[in-house]
This record gives sequence, structure tokens and C-alpha cells, in this order.
Amino acid sequence: MNTIAFEYLKLLRDPMGVPFYPQVFEALMVLTFALHIIFVNLVIGTTGLSIWYYINRNDYTERLIGGFARASTIMTSLAIVLGVAPLLFVQVIYDPFWYTANNISAWWVLGFLLFIAISFTTSYLFYFSDKKGGNIIWAILSFVFLIIAGIVIHALSEQMISPEKWTKWITEGDKINLYGNKLHGINVVRFLHFIIPSFAVTGVFMMLASWYYRGKEGYSESYLNWLANKGRKMALIFSIIQGIVGAIWYALEIDVKGFALHPLTLLGILAGMSYIGYLMKLKEPEKRAIPTAIFTFMVILLMAITRETLRNVKLSNMGYSIGDYKLSLDWGSTVLFLLTFIMGIIVVSYIATIVYKLGKSNKKVTEMPELDTFGKIAVSLPVIWFIVVAGFGIILAFSNGALP
Repeated sequence: MNTIAFEYLKLLRDPMGVPFYPQVFEALMVLTFALHIIFVNLVIGTTGLSIWYYINRNDYTERLIGGFARASTIMTSLAIVLGVAPLLFVQVIYDPFWYTANNISAWWVLGFLLFIAISFTTSYLFYFSDKKGGNIIWAILSFVFLIIAGIVIHALSEQMISPEKWTKWITEGDKINLYGNKLHGINVVRFLHFIIPSFAVTGVFMMLASWYYRGKEGYSESYLNWLANKGRKMALIFSIIQGIVGAIWYALEIDVKGFALHPLTLLGILAGMSYIGYLMKLKEPEKRAIPTAIFTFMVILLMAITRETLRNVKLSNMGYSIGDYKLSLDWGSTVLFLLTFIMGIIVVSYIATIVYKLGKSNKKVTEMPELDTFGKIAVSLPVIWFIVVAGFGIILAFSNGALP
């Protein structure tokens, strides 16, 4: 892409600029993407394994399918909610590229919403049908549409960082195709690099489940041991496969100037290799479930950083840098955003604490007085947030003449 075209892309950026330092938005984008992809991996992994274990049924796998059916609906909700944040950050600091990629495949962007809705709906139908003996067709449909949705969002991300191919994609001979009915940027290896970890992450999830339910009524020691060992084996096998796919992807991108030997790229590779080595030597997976989960998150975060490094380097080689974005500091909106972020953490922490305590004991929430203060804070904060935000909105509307 020539310099004139890139200068034009820069002009497409928001003329108001960004309200805070773009590097901060980039860091938050990577963090929230890592959190988002964990739950995406869990949805794909639990749904895919439900299908596999349905075909290879025994007493243990039938019980596990029921647990996966419950978990997949929750994981899908969390994946969708956490997916909003990195998408918003992308739209803020990479807006010309993201919107162009969306316009090139506009119908697929609209289809993405439909695919997610169908996958979410069928995952619930599978959950409800499981109580009546299970209907695996719902799990299959959920998995298929989830993969299709993944292909779409992957292609859009790939199209976003390939501006040199945009002209080729929208031209057909001597004609211009602006219908947005084609999907172009599909990189199979890179896509697999996001999908294969789903089964490794789900393996760690099984280890955590074994640790969590230990000692709880209705869970035999033999079942929990099987769950932990099966989870550890799955995490190891699919991490090795992931390593092979990652090496192929790295080889395909090695000619990108500044990426192959970038310190953050090398750090991501080292983290992946260390993780495989850790799993190979892991003994008593149930007892090591918590450290393994923490290590898994750190590796996923470093992989997300490597992914952002590739995007940053590719666009920088073409003359684009988020650091060049016009800065219009707005402390009001920034502080409100950060307070909202903190509020969200508190509310989610309260919900997670309740779920944890209810699962580990036979008590009801009303029988846990230690959560009273925490609960009052978690319930009050969204009300206060709504009053503050609505108040700001009304004040600004009157001051700007939007309201009489």
C-alpha cells in the first residue's frame, strides 16, 4: 500500500482523537482479549468434547457431558460479555482498518451476530434436553455455528491487518464488488492456533473441577481422579499440537520485518515451550490445579501479546502507528470508565464468591452472613453508577441544548 493511501487511512481516524493515551487502550485491549478467549476456548472445548464423549459413552463421560452442558451456557455468556471490551478498543485505536475490513465483508459481519445467536440458543436447548436424556444434535449445531462465527471474526481480524490486499479483494476483473458478500482473509493455520487450545484449556478446567468437587457429597473419589488425570492428559496432548501449529504459523510470518526476533514474540514462544514442559512433569494434577490454571492464563496472555505484536509490527511497517493518534485528554470520561471497570470487577467477584461457596457447601446464601456487606456493596454500586451516568447525560444534554 502506498504512502498516499495510508495518509488517507489516517484521515479516516476520529478527528476528535482519543480521550486517553492509546497505549493504555492497547494494553487493556490485550488483557480483555485474553480473558475473552479463555471463555471462548471453554465454550468450544466443552461443546466439542460433549459430542465426542456422547459417541464414546460410559458412566463417567455421561456425567461429564451433563456438567459440560451446564458450563457451556455460562461460558458463552461470559465470552460474549468479555468480547465487547477488546472489540471496542480495536474500534478506538485501529478504526480505519477495522471498519474497512467490516465493509469488505459486511454481510458476514451481520451473519456473525446470527451465528452467535444460534449457537447460544442451541447450547441452551442442549442443556435443557440433557435433563431428559440428552439430544446431541443441539450440541452439534451449537458447535458448528460457533466455529462458523469464529471463522468470520478471524477473517475480519486477518483482513484488518492486510490493507495491501484490499484492492484485490474488492475488484473482480474490471469491476468493483462493494456488496460485502465475500469473506477473504482466512488463514487456516492462524485460525487453528486459536481453536486447538480450546481442548487444552478445557483439560485444565477438568482439573479444576476435580479439585473443586473433592469432598462434596455425590462425587466419588474414582470419578474425580479420572477427571483430573483425563484433564491433565488432554491439556498436554493439545498443548503439544498447539505448539506444532504455532511453529508453522511462526514460520509463515517470519518474513514480517521486526516480528520474528521481537522480544515479546520470543517471550511468547518461551512461555509456550515452558508450559508444555510443565505439563509433562506435572504429577497429582488435582492438587496442582490452581497453579496450572494461573500458568495457563499467563501463557494465554503472552500469546495475546504476541498476536498484538504481529499486528503492531505489520501496520508499523506500512507507516501506521497508534502512537500517532491525536490525543485529546478527557479526564472525565476516562475516570468514569476506570470506575466502571472497577465496579464490574467488584460485582463479578461477588457473584464468583457466591458460586464458589455454594458449590463447596450445602448452605444457602442467606446462611452466609459473611457475604452480607460484600453483597450490599455489589448491589448498590450499579445503582450508584446508573444515577451518576444518567445525571451526567442529563446535565450535558441541557448544557448543549439537546434538551429544552
